[in-house]
Amino acid sequence: MDLAVIILTYNEEKHIGRCLESMRQVSDEIYIVDAFSTDDTVAIAEHYGAKVVRHKWVNYAQQFQWGLDNCGIKASWVMRMDADEYLEPALISEINEKVSVLPADVSGVYIRRKVLFKGKWIKHGGFYPHNLLRIWRKGVGSIEQRWMDEHIVLSQGKTVQFKEHIVDYNLNAIHWWVNKHNNYAIREMVDLLNIKYRLLDADKRLLEMESTQAKRKRFLKERVYSSLSPGMRASFYFLYRYVLRFGFMDGYHGFVFHFMQGYWYRLLVDINLEEFERKLNGDTGKEKMLAVLKEDYNIVLN
Repeated sequence: MDLAVIILTYNEEKHIGRCLESMRQVSDEIYIVDAFSTDDTVAIAEHYGAKVVRHKWVNYAQQFQWGLDNCGIKASWVMRMDADEYLEPALISEINEKVSVLPADVSGVYIRRKVLFKGKWIKHGGFYPHNLLRIWRKGVGSIEQRWMDEHIVLSQGKTVQFKEHIVDYNLNAIHWWVNKHNNYAIREMVDLLNIKYRLLDADKRLLEMESTQAKRKRFLKERVYSSLSPGMRASFYFLYRYVLRFGFMDGYHGFVFHFMQGYWYRLLVDINLEEFERKLNGDTGKEKMLAVLKEDYNIVLN
C-alpha cells in the first residue's frame, strides 16, 4: 500500500468514517487536514488510524497544497479524496492491483466519479462519466491556485484511466446543500471576476496539459460561458444539461439536482457578480475591487 491519502475536513462526522473505512483498504498513510472542526470529525478520524493535522481555512486550493507541503508524505503515490466520497469495492481492488505496477513513465491516474443526489445516481446531463485526476506520483502533482474548480496538475509524465468508481454521496439535508452552494457562488464569482478583470495572475497549468475532460470544460468556461450575458448563460446551461444532455432521464431527483445545480446556482453566481459590480460605482480599478472583496465578502486576494 505505497499510497498516501489527503482528505480535507470541517465538521464531517456524518461522512468521514464511511470514507476512511474504504480508504484504509488501499492506504496505510492517511492524512486529515482539518479546519478546526467543532463536531466529532477528529475523534472519528483518529479512531480509524488517520493522522490529523489542523490548519486555518482560506480556500480549498490553499488548504490542499498546504497538506501536500506539510504532511510529511512518505509513500511514492498520493491520492486526493473528499470526506463525503468513498471507493466502490471494485475500485479498491483495481487500485491495489494496478498502482504498484504502473510503468515508470506514468505519473497520474484518472478515476471515474459517480455523483449521487438523495440516493439517485446522476447519470445524465454531462455528469457521468466524470473523470478526475486523483492519484499521482509524489513530487509531480500540485493543485491549481484558484478560488473554484481547482484541479491537480502534473509537472511531468503520462496518465492512465482506471475503470472503476469513486462515489460522491453527501448525506446532509437540502438546506445544508443550499448553504454550501451559497458559499460556492461567492467563490465562483471571484473566478469570473478574475477572468473578466485579471485581478490575479491566472493559473494556466491545466490548459497546458494533455487534452482531458477537465481541460475542455475549463476552456469552454473561460472562452464561451464567461462571454455570454449574465442570466442568459444560466438558462442556456440548464437547457443544455437537461435537454441536450438528457438530464430529464434522471427522473424527479435528477430534475431537482440539474435545476438547482445547473440553473439556480449559476443564476446565483451571476446575481452576486452583478451586485458586486454595482458596488464598484463604475470604478473597475484593481485597488477598488480588492477593497470591496475584503470589506464586503471577507476575501483577501494576494
